Amino acid sequence: MNEIHATTDGTGLRIAIVRSRFNESVGLEALGACVARLKELGVAERDITVLSVPGALEAPLALRALATSNRYDALIALGAVIRGETYHFEVVSNESAAGITRVQLDTGVPIANGILTCDTDEQAAVRAAVKGRDCAEVAVEMARLLRGIGSR
Repeated sequence: MNEIHATTDGTGLRIAIVRSRFNESVGLEALGACVARLKELGVAERDITVLSVPGALEAPLALRALATSNRYDALIALGAVIRGETYHFEVVSNESAAGITRVQLDTGVPIANGILTCDTDEQAAVRAAVKGRDCAEVAVEMARLLRGIGSR
């Protein structure tokens, strides 16, 4: 039996992060934790690219551009959509997640989705750093897994 084991060794990996500026304090908190964890995993600072977009709905397009550039082993989406009083929350949450998944499947580049969908600002603040760190680990592990399979 062949078993493929992914590691969280980020040495030599190139990772790009797309951060939504809407609910900026949450996105910045997640970004700081994400970058710190990537470095802990061995990703060199020079191999981390960060860009920002206005909101969660713009993230999939930026991710697609990065994925099709063939310059990155994995991508990370960070930000927060916080419930308001209208249906807009559901539209933004669902469409950004669907867009991110579509880009990942269409391009074969793994994307860790760290766009939080929370009921309150407080929930988002509590989850931001944890999600940033989690996304760093997911991105590195999935990049290694795909290399192990030989598909990237």
